[in-house]
Amino acid sequence: MGLWPKERRLSAALLIRGEGSAVLKPVQVNIDEIYLPLDRRKELDPQKVEQVVEQLMNDEDLPPIQVRLDTKKKRYVLVKGVHRLEARKVVGDETVAVYLVGARLH
Repeated sequence: MGLWPKERRLSAALLIRGEGSAVLKPVQVNIDEIYLPLDRRKELDPQKVEQVVEQLMNDEDLPPIQVRLDTKKKRYVLVKGVHRLEARKVVGDETVAVYLVGARLH
């Protein structure tokens, strides 16, 4: 499976229209397709990762992480959820639920 098959792009961008608002639909992405920027790495707290690992081991539901598409480098870039992503790596998960969000404009 290549990066960003048509079905994933379409489902990742799918908005479910609710009563006056729109919510993103989470999709599964291979963890090794997600780039962790330096500014997110600096936020990493090993104790927090350990806490999230414990939540995962207790089958607690965690919200999807947020990623954006880097079309130039053809990869996903982590926007929010560094501890959840690293905890998924620790427990050996190969995929993670994500929300595909737009890039921030500076």
